[in-house]
Amino acid sequence: MGSPDFAVPALHALHAAGHDIRAVYTQPPKPAGRGQQETPCPVHRAALALGLEVRTPARVKRDPAAHGAFAALDLDVAVVAAYGLILPPAMLEAPRRGCLNIHASLLPRWRGAAPIHAAILHGDAESGVTIMRMEEGLDTGPMLLREAVPLTPRSTTPELHDALAEIGARLILRALEEAPPETPQPAEGVTYAAKLTKADGLLDWTEPGATLDARVRAMNPWPGAYFQHAGEVLRVLSAEPVAGTGAPGTVLPGPGLVVACGSGALRLTRLQRPGRAAMDADALLRGYALPPGTQLG
Repeated sequence: MGSPDFAVPALHALHAAGHDIRAVYTQPPKPAGRGQQETPCPVHRAALALGLEVRTPARVKRDPAAHGAFAALDLDVAVVAAYGLILPPAMLEAPRRGCLNIHASLLPRWRGAAPIHAAILHGDAESGVTIMRMEEGLDTGPMLLREAVPLTPRSTTPELHDALAEIGARLILRALEEAPPETPQPAEGVTYAAKLTKADGLLDWTEPGATLDARVRAMNPWPGAYFQHAGEVLRVLSAEPVAGTGAPGTVLPGPGLVVACGSGALRLTRLQRPGRAAMDADALLRGYALPPGTQLG
């Protein structure tokens, strides 16, 4: 049970290991692209390529028919990785060994929808994967396995996403083969990573440069870090904190495109204007006037 790219390595690993995958549950296809054509999610496409049955219920929480269809699969276990729908007790309790979740954090830190982004945004020293048995609570269930990975001051969400997806695929195989004992999550250290919105990518120049650098690394590729200027929304694809002083949001003398922040400054190294290709800051500045003293929104 999964939908985005994060869950694809786990599906491939389960299939390659010879597990009997009775069905694959994903989010329904959604409109995408300029033509807004109905497009299957990454797990849906991967499952079809493997010749597996795919089920795409729009909702399962209050759908007795969906509960019955799930129970009829007669499962030993369900593997859940970023599925996107809340499973009700009737489904959580149907498999003999329950529903095992591949969660992209070291629980109980960063329960919730966006643990990878949260770890980067808050400058965590490490992240990791927890295999847990699901309960009704939000990521509160007992843990079976955990594996940590160190983070650096330059770690990005895409890099961490890919690393944790591969770790999750490996750990879920261990959990199924070894049936490790369950450990309750500690009561201390609980934090929550809420579902992201477009507003989370907005760069507030009154924040420290190091904080904004973390936001740029955390919010790409989605929702994307951005600021507004002269009626345009410019995406910031990469940046780095540097020394500098000035009124927050003021373009400072270079080299490059440097913006004063609440403390320090941020050098924007790669940007994208609406409808244009991404480009390095030096290339942008050759055709887009942002001289020192310009005040950014």
